[in-house]
This record gives sequence, structure tokens and C-alpha cells, in this order.
Amino acid sequence: MKQIEFERWEPDAENPRKLNYAGQRAAEDVFHELEAQLDSVGYLLDEYLLLDRRWQNGREMPRDAGFFCRTDYGGSEGIYLDMFLEWYYWETESHQITLQAAIDAYNASQTAYKVTAKYVPFADFKKQLSIGAVAEALPDMVILDSPDHASYASMGIFADITGKIDVSSYFEGPVDSCTYDGKLYGVPFGVNCLAMFYNKDMLDEAGIEVPTTWSELKDAAVKLSDGSRYGFAFCSVQNEEGTFNFMPWVWSAKSDYSTIGDENGVKALSFAKELIDSGAMSKECINWTQGDVMNQFISGNVAMMVNGCWQIPTMRSEAADLNWGVTLIPMCDDGEYASVIGGENYAVIEGGNVDGALDFLNYMTNEDVVVELMSGFGYIAGIESIAQNQFSGDEDYLKFVEQMTYAKARGPHEDWPSISDAISLAFNQVMTGSAAPADAAAEAQATVDSILK
Repeated sequence: MKQIEFERWEPDAENPRKLNYAGQRAAEDVFHELEAQLDSVGYLLDEYLLLDRRWQNGREMPRDAGFFCRTDYGGSEGIYLDMFLEWYYWETESHQITLQAAIDAYNASQTAYKVTAKYVPFADFKKQLSIGAVAEALPDMVILDSPDHASYASMGIFADITGKIDVSSYFEGPVDSCTYDGKLYGVPFGVNCLAMFYNKDMLDEAGIEVPTTWSELKDAAVKLSDGSRYGFAFCSVQNEEGTFNFMPWVWSAKSDYSTIGDENGVKALSFAKELIDSGAMSKECINWTQGDVMNQFISGNVAMMVNGCWQIPTMRSEAADLNWGVTLIPMCDDGEYASVIGGENYAVIEGGNVDGALDFLNYMTNEDVVVELMSGFGYIAGIESIAQNQFSGDEDYLKFVEQMTYAKARGPHEDWPSISDAISLAFNQVMTGSAAPADAAAEAQATVDSILK
């Protein structure tokens, strides 16, 4: 069969021999060309080839689409073509490679469906999902940050898959993040949490013990900061990635998102300010993603960092000679140990290729596939029986398993994105010096109160 082009090209006005890109072809045009080609070779049965309504009325083919057609199953004969798009936001190359390998294996395992994945940057992901919902331009499945799940489920974007996927063997917390109003709207991809990494050689040379409390952490970080490096770092960007890193400090001080304005919430914000003001942590942390923080640590520019277990595979491959260890995040001196549950969930888009997405989910939640994915991502499996046997003899990962016992979930709340924005803004204001801790906490509390009413 002749290759079907998705792009439109037009002759240049000044040089007719030159072609200029003129946009994408309408999906209906591509669909009808496919129909004609299948019909010309005797492979077309009309009842088995349908154009999804979302691609009608002149909508153009996405530039990065693998294909867009789906089928209607009516019998055992005919040609079955059913392809769908998937979004994810992982920026780490090893994660993208691991996910793509699983997708390629799925595509090779059967002929009914084909999955094409698209990377959407974390900072743009929620915006793209919201805009796509309004414009009916969504993929058939997304892999999204777990605290955002309830928000989009409440908007009717995700399909109810209650009873269609068995989640009885999963940890309760991750399943809760996929659940809204008593119904299941997704499946956990994998779970993780934050802990503290430290450069063993740097601490040994300075004669410093691994800190366990905030005061010990600050003292150690100040001593380890020498002009060429900072003693400590954690991602402090003003978005959900930042809130993910802020919440352990809030919980350790015995506050929460709903009480961020109390004296314990102020204490958490004040500690972040002290780390910046003392020179223990760079002001640039407000611009550093978790990947950036890891790179600073690998490069020797940071002696200690808070980061996630998903960084371990990259660190072991890219910094094999670096002598580092993992410990619990130091706790507030009069508080408690705390961390945050992270990870992503699969979600099926309502009105999309639900059957294909469920077939893909059943494959991706098979034990062998889960083990490969979690190994490549450095995640903890959401399936409890798999997680219990993942890390035997691996001290670094086992410390994260211990940290999980102190980890909490963000929310769940259907308007968590707005709550998160208020919290990350408060930390940004304090760390940039634009607001005092008490004032930033009071402003965040007022915003959260207006959301919770």
C-alpha cells in the first residue's frame, strides 16, 4: 500500500520548485484515503472501520501522531486497526526509554492495537489536559501525577473503570488516589517517596555525622558550604513539583495543607528561609527541578539533597564512582519524620478508545512488565506483593521503603492543584524574600480556606 502523508506542502511563491510546510492534513481526508487504499486491495469492510468523532469536522492530524483510526468490532472477519495516543510527562531519558521499551513490547505482542506515546513537559501537562478536554483533543490515555487524579475525575474527563481492572492486590494509598466518589478512575503506575541523599566522602572529610534533625541538617549544610558547593538542596520550583518537596517539611513540623497558617506551618516556612539566608542552600533552588538538583549533586556542587528513589538508576549509571548513601529526611526537632507519596497513575479518557486502553493496561500491570518498569524507573511497585520482594539486599532502596512508612499522600482533593499553587507560592515568597514566613503562611491559609469552604 502507498504511504499516507499527514503533512501538507505548498509551492513557494517565489520558487515553485521549493515546497513549504503548510500545516497538517484534516483527519477526515487521511481517513478517507486509508479507506480508498484498503478498498482497492479488497481489505475494506465498512462496518469495521470507523472515524472517531473527535477527529471529525476538519480537525487536523497531530504532527507527532502514529495513527488515528479505530475500529468497530462486529465479528471475527475483517481487518482490525485500532490505534491510540498516550501522554506522559517524564523528563528523564532513562524513564522515557524504559516506558517506550514496554510500549514496543506490547505493540509487538498483538495486532489489534498500536500505542503511540507523546512526551508533554511537566509544567505544561495540566494545562494541555485542561485545554484538550475543552477542545475534545485528548489522547486515549494519560499517565499523570497522582494528586491531580481526583481533579480530572471530577470533571468527567476520565472513564469509570470500576470492576474492569483488578486492584485488590495494590497498596491502599495509591488506589485511593485513583478513586473519586467511590468509583475507580485509574490504576497506579508505580509509587515513590522522597528521602535524603548524601555524599559520604564530603561528610567524612568534614567530620560530620549524617543529620537526623533540622538543627543538625542546617549546621551540617552550613559547614559543608564552602563557596564552590552548597551543603544542601531540594527542588523549590513554584509548581506541583515544588509542593511535592515542600510538604515533608510541613508535615514534619506537624502542620498540613489545611492548617498551613498555624505556628507549625510558619515553622516549616521559616526553616526554608533559614537554609537560604545561612548560605546552606542556593537561592537557585527555586529554579531547579528534581532532575536539576540530582545533576548538581552528581557534579559535586551539592553535598546533600532531598530527592526520589527514581533517581537511583540514573545516578548509578552516570556517576558510578560517586560515593553516596540514602537516609531519612531529617525531622523537625520537636516534630516527626515525614515524606510524601509520589508516583503516577494510568487514566483512561472518557469517550476515547476505552477497549484499547484497557487491553494495554492489562498488559502493563502484568507482574513481569511491572518488575521491568519499576526497575527502570527506580519506583516502588504499587502492587504490594511485588514491592515486598523488589529490593532485597539493596540498602539504598530499602531506606526508601523505610521512608515510605512515614510518607503521606497529597490531598486527595478535587481542587488539589489550586491548594498546591497556594503552598508553592508561599514557599517561593519566603525563599525569594518577598514575604515574611508568617505573612506568606497567612496568605496561603486564606486561599486554602476559600477552596475548602
